[in-house]
Amino acid sequence: MEELPADVAAFVDAHLVDRRNSNAVKWDGLKEEFGRDDLLPMWIADTEFKAPQAVLDALTARVQEGTFGYSIRPQSYYGAFINWQKERHGVTVEPEWMRFGVGVVKSLYAMVNWLTDPGDPVLIMQPVYYPFMNAIKDLGRRVVSVDLQLTADGWRMDFDQLEKTLATTHIKAMILCSPHNPVGRIWTRDELTRLFTITSQHDITVVSDEIHGDLEVSGPKFTSALQVAEGKARQNLVVLNAPSKTFNLAALLNSHIIIPDENLRAKYDDFIKQLHPVDTSLMGQVAGEAAYRHGAAWLDQVLQVVRYNYRQLLDGLAQAAPKATVADLQGTYLAYVDIGAYVAPDHVKAFVEGICGLAVDYGAWFSPKTATYIRLNLATDPKLVAKAITRLTEHLSQPQL
Repeated sequence: MEELPADVAAFVDAHLVDRRNSNAVKWDGLKEEFGRDDLLPMWIADTEFKAPQAVLDALTARVQEGTFGYSIRPQSYYGAFINWQKERHGVTVEPEWMRFGVGVVKSLYAMVNWLTDPGDPVLIMQPVYYPFMNAIKDLGRRVVSVDLQLTADGWRMDFDQLEKTLATTHIKAMILCSPHNPVGRIWTRDELTRLFTITSQHDITVVSDEIHGDLEVSGPKFTSALQVAEGKARQNLVVLNAPSKTFNLAALLNSHIIIPDENLRAKYDDFIKQLHPVDTSLMGQVAGEAAYRHGAAWLDQVLQVVRYNYRQLLDGLAQAAPKATVADLQGTYLAYVDIGAYVAPDHVKAFVEGICGLAVDYGAWFSPKTATYIRLNLATDPKLVAKAITRLTEHLSQPQL
C-alpha cells in the first residue's frame, strides 16, 4: 500500500481527535445501537477531524463575547454561502431563495408533511439513506421505490421503470439523493436532465438532498439540481443542504432549504409557520459562515484522506477478498461494500460484529435488496481504516457461508 503523502499525514496529525468519552454517538453510542461498546466504529457519517481553524476561532470569539440572546442571520452569512456555491460548483443561489432549518433530516420530515397527505405515495430510489424511508413511514405516507440498478458500469437510475411507475401511480413528491448515499454516485448532468424531464411531465415536486455535494472524491464534478431543473421542474424544486457533512458541524444544527420558485416558496412559508417557528442556530451560523469563507483548504485535505482510505480499501480487498465489490466512490465519504460472495445475508451481522468486531451501517437498512452490503465511513484516521480492512480481509478469506 502506498504511503500516506506527507502533507496529508501532517493534516491528520494536526486535526485528529480521540472522540471517545466525549458523548460522540459514533463512539459512545455503540452500546445503545449495537449492544456492545468494544466495536471499531466505522458507521455514522461524521469524522474524527477538528473543524477548520477559522471555525474554531469564530466560535471562540462569539463565546468570549458572552451573550447568547435572540439573534438574526446576518447578510454576510448569505454572501459566504452564495460565494461558496458559485466558486466551488458554479451554482447560482439568490438570497431570497433561502430558508433555514436545524438539519436536513428534520427538513425531510417537513417536506413530506408539506407536500403530501397521509396515505400518499412518496417516490425514492433504493438503496438510499434510511431516514428517507423513516420520514415517509413515520408520517403515514407510503414508500414507492424505483430501485437503482447495478450494471456493469455501476449503479444507475432505472428510467424505464420510473416511467412505468409514474404512469400507474399518482406521485406528488420525490426525494432525490444527490450525491447518492450509500452507493456514492454523483449524478451527471445528463442523468439529472432526463430525471427532471420525466418528473416535470408528471408535475412532481422533487426534494433534492444535496448534503454531500461538496464531497467530490472521484468521477464527475457535482451538478446541483439548481443547475439543471428548468421550467415546470424548477417551479417544483426544493434543494436541501448544510455545512454539516462538509465541515463536520452536524451538532451545531444549521441547514438550508433552497426554493427558487417564488410561488412554491410562499406555499412553504405558509406551511412552516403553522408547524413551528423557524429559529436561527446562532453557533451554527457563526461556524457555517467561517467555514464557507475559509474552509476550502481544510476540505481539500479531508478529501485527500478519504481518497487515500478508499485506495486502501480497494487494494486490501483486491488482495485478500477479490470477490468483494466496492461501489465506485464518486461522492460522499461512505464506501458501499458487497461481501455477499463470502457471507450469506442472514449471517452478515454476526460476521461483521461477532467475528470482525466492527460497527457499520448495514445494507439492509438502505434496501432489503442489498442485505449483503455494509457501508464504511472513510472520513477518519487512516490507521483506523487499515485496522478495519485487516479485520474484514483476514476473515473474508476464510469460508463463511
